[in-house]
Amino acid sequence: MTTDPHKLLKREFAPVRQRYTARDSSLYALSLGLGTDPLDTHQLAYVCEEGRRAFPTMPNVLGYAGFWAREPDTGIDWQRLLHVEQSLTLHAPLASEGDVVGHTRVTGVVDKGVGKGALLYQERQVLDSGSGQLLAEVGQVSLLRGDGGCGSTTDPAPPPHRMPDRAPDAVQDLPTLPQAALLYRLCGDTNPVHADPVTARAAGFDRPILHGLCTFGVAVHALLAGALDWDESRLHRLRVRFSAPVFPGETLRTEFWTDADVVSFRTTALERGAVVLDAGRAELS
Repeated sequence: MTTDPHKLLKREFAPVRQRYTARDSSLYALSLGLGTDPLDTHQLAYVCEEGRRAFPTMPNVLGYAGFWAREPDTGIDWQRLLHVEQSLTLHAPLASEGDVVGHTRVTGVVDKGVGKGALLYQERQVLDSGSGQLLAEVGQVSLLRGDGGCGSTTDPAPPPHRMPDRAPDAVQDLPTLPQAALLYRLCGDTNPVHADPVTARAAGFDRPILHGLCTFGVAVHALLAGALDWDESRLHRLRVRFSAPVFPGETLRTEFWTDADVVSFRTTALERGAVVLDAGRAELS
């Protein structure tokens, strides 16, 4: 079956209601590496019982419709799918436990041509189940490497955020755990490319890779520690581009450039000197 972009645009997703607990919030934070320093009270606030908080990027894994691209009716060559961009807009603080509902929809497909793939755009609103309050909006762009030539439903998106042409204002290094992908998949993303060596090799990788959203969370951890003095209330809108895979266990260096209420950031896997997250933009409230 080939991919029909107009069929994808019309695809209906049932609302996903999710009850998450304080343990879920801790598991999410631990999968990002929070708690690595047992003396850092800022990190411990997201993983210990006393005054526990949900990490600000947790809406990325709430109300998630699952890895639906694997469904046969999509026609997507899912083993060659790559997560290439992510955005997150925070509208209200997230409690450490609660009940939410996610509403997902495909917003467009941009065909890059035969042999070049196609970009799939989707968005999800995360709302409080009781009050209906909008908590966050999550945007995701996937590169369908095996589906070029399928046709477009929308015009190409604007170019990525342009990084400042100067030395960074701050730098923050953070380790990732060798088992980080195995922990992160417990938060809901069970794509086997992050756990199964055979699937990873079929997708062109020597071994399982880290979830892009885990890399995103590590970068925001670095942003809080290195540029915002742990004031998460200032985070409003975040957007990143995933430029290369991360292998669990690598050290991630995030560089920051602060210009008024915008922080630009970029993340590099130190062991390989590879830029893994680029064109990062954080808009502050």
